[in-house]
Amino acid sequence: MSLVTAARFARRELRGGLRGFRIFLGCVILGVAAIAAVGTVRESITVGLGREGATLLGGDASIELTYRFATDAERAWMDETADAVSEIADFRSMAIAPDGERGLTQIKSVDAAYPLLGSVELQPDMPLAQALDGRDGLPGAVMHPILTNKLGLEPGDIFKLGTQDFILSAEILREPDNAAGGFTLGPRTIVRTEALGASGLLAPGSLFSTEYRLDLPVGANLDAIGAEAEAAFPDSGLRWRDARNGAPRVEEFVNRLGAFLILVGLSGLAVGGVGISAALRAYLATKTETIATLRTLGADRQTIFLTYFFQIGVLACLGLAVGLMLGVGIPVLLSPLIEARLPVPAVFGAYPGPISEAVLYSALTVLIFTLWPLARAQDIRAATLFRDAMETGRILPRWPYLVAIAVLVMALLSAAIWFSGDARLSLWTAGGIVGSLALLSLAAIGIKQLARLLKPVIRGRPSLGWALAAIGGPGTTAGPVVLSLGLGLSVLAAVGQIDQNLRSAISRDLPERAPSYFFVDIQKDQMPGFLERLENDPEVSRIDSAPMLRGILTQINGRPAEEVAGDHWVVQGDRGISYAAAVPDRTTITDGEWWGADYDGPPQISFAAEEAEEMGLVLGDVLTLNILGRDITATITSLREVDFSTAGMGFVMLLNPAAIAGAPHTFISTVYAEAPAEAAILNDLSGKFPNITAIRVRDAIDQVSDLLAGLASATAWGAAATLLTGFLVLIGAAAADQTARTREAAILKIIGASRAQILASLALRASLLGAAAGIVALAAGITGGWAVSHFIMDTDFEIAWTSALLIVTGGAMVSLLAGLGFAWAPMQARPARILRSRE
Repeated sequence: MSLVTAARFARRELRGGLRGFRIFLGCVILGVAAIAAVGTVRESITVGLGREGATLLGGDASIELTYRFATDAERAWMDETADAVSEIADFRSMAIAPDGERGLTQIKSVDAAYPLLGSVELQPDMPLAQALDGRDGLPGAVMHPILTNKLGLEPGDIFKLGTQDFILSAEILREPDNAAGGFTLGPRTIVRTEALGASGLLAPGSLFSTEYRLDLPVGANLDAIGAEAEAAFPDSGLRWRDARNGAPRVEEFVNRLGAFLILVGLSGLAVGGVGISAALRAYLATKTETIATLRTLGADRQTIFLTYFFQIGVLACLGLAVGLMLGVGIPVLLSPLIEARLPVPAVFGAYPGPISEAVLYSALTVLIFTLWPLARAQDIRAATLFRDAMETGRILPRWPYLVAIAVLVMALLSAAIWFSGDARLSLWTAGGIVGSLALLSLAAIGIKQLARLLKPVIRGRPSLGWALAAIGGPGTTAGPVVLSLGLGLSVLAAVGQIDQNLRSAISRDLPERAPSYFFVDIQKDQMPGFLERLENDPEVSRIDSAPMLRGILTQINGRPAEEVAGDHWVVQGDRGISYAAAVPDRTTITDGEWWGADYDGPPQISFAAEEAEEMGLVLGDVLTLNILGRDITATITSLREVDFSTAGMGFVMLLNPAAIAGAPHTFISTVYAEAPAEAAILNDLSGKFPNITAIRVRDAIDQVSDLLAGLASATAWGAAATLLTGFLVLIGAAAADQTARTREAAILKIIGASRAQILASLALRASLLGAAAGIVALAAGITGGWAVSHFIMDTDFEIAWTSALLIVTGGAMVSLLAGLGFAWAPMQARPARILRSRE
């Protein structure tokens, strides 16, 4: 028969409405809506960052320098190239209140031109220039409310930065360029750079960076100007950035989180696919007589296949359209609420990229999960269809359909890799989904077999026996229930295990080994007094100190470092560098030899062994480091173990002293002390050396934990969407099973079963299936959590039993609720009417 005939049959089938396809549509709508919503929010932020890039950056372009201000020649080039230039210095220090309370702050010192774009909003409302003017001979400052609350300061109060008094003029409500700064450990304080002259905070060797924002002429060629800057000052170590990438750290974070959530959304689509397949099988089972009639009238396999394929296609398109409207419309409608919670600008709208992504993912998923039941239905003979459409005939469809399904799966995986930009994460996700589906399928078969084996053993417990018979008997819904609920719970279990293990590594294990404080910006002549205070304190168990510089790894064997090492973190930005004459304590050389104590030859470098392996570095490689605008070329002569997981002192690169000891630098120190002594140590050292900055490690850990909590929350929402789809599939399975359970209840009533026994049987059946799905999901989730923790996060793994028990309990409860929700019809069944209708 022709395509026209199949289309006509499909149109007639659709006249019956959506009956039998509600779960199918629900799964499609939820899947496409979740992916479209995540993609829309991600794209809205990306567009907002691009549109407001100049404001976020603070200018059309910026030049960043480490440890120094621009030279006269560099500043002259900037003044000649740009219409206006603003100079900013950024560093950490301690703010000290009149009562001695201290707080870590991220200081931004600015000039009169700041900000070139946008404005700083203050409370009380006033221009920034007026706030920084100060009064009564004291320079002014503005501070973030978090820090003013901690220090107990109000506008008009005096506080110290280093050895300089400042008057607090106002609190910061908004910085236009705050997103460009990335992660900081302390709340913001803004002062004028010229006011820091007497503070001792910008002494030679202090840890600070400078940024020069450029307001360029209209129509300026950003690429050409950037290339000109790098060509004019090739050995300066400057980093060029322009408004097209105003907040790169934020954009990268948003893209990675969005990609991860999209992959979590694919897990939801897989759950929905199980529901789609189950709903289609149930629907085709009701079409036994229709299909058989068509076959006896001469309809061939292709006509049967195309008839229902067209029907599914129309309904899938309807589901896609509704899902897209929800996935795009809800973020747009809620944009005021979402924007209020975002630290960056976002421009919400319907963007073709996320829409195309959602449509492609969903269409491929629908095709993958509908081809199998459609192929089986069209391959069964007419006589067999009169007996049972889907329980007889071959299990696997013909090989062309298997090949088509395999091709579609590969296309879906390729799309996931393309859109996420992370092949490793995509492959891990795909492997996890396929592995979970395989495990859950085997579990469903095992559960049915176990139910059959246990049924004869159960005596004197009729309700349990009936429940086991329903699970192991013909027409059981164990397969779709375990698959749909189990996969949703697997995603949730994996997220829970990863989250708990990350929190454990950060908030429990790490503090046992971590130092109490990092002290930075210690001048060389302050080291004797610094050590004297600590070495005489019995509460201090360990002190590690080292000279500290920062530099950029620019070249490896004469080639650009990023060309050799890719996007490895060591070559992204500046890194801490130190020097040592002898092998430092607790250091293990894994390869090569250490230079002698009196070595003064060509520069040599000792590199962290693990990072060297990741970057492909070996002994004899030549590295070029830019330190304070000067290039230093050194040869790798040794590799050593560096454990960054302890939060202690660790340098990727150590040089021989003669190579860099003459450069201006300060010292860094880590102090391990008992908790009760921490406050006294901080007060004594910051009082004696006000220029020193103390970073309390526990506070930094808490901030990282808060950040991870936000990530876990976002991921949990994605996993919850997957679980919601699974619950929808579960409802569909319960609804499809209602007729069989009603007839079963009628028979049980005839043989004397009470309503309580029947209800108990239905509840036990649902609970056992849910608990079984939860247990299998737990195994899959623990395996996935271990794999991510071990191979990606590189952290120790322990089973989080609280989360695990919640998963199993939740599976049983969700299945129980769905089962009880459809128990009304079987409970109300009248045996005579039910059995008469079956004659």
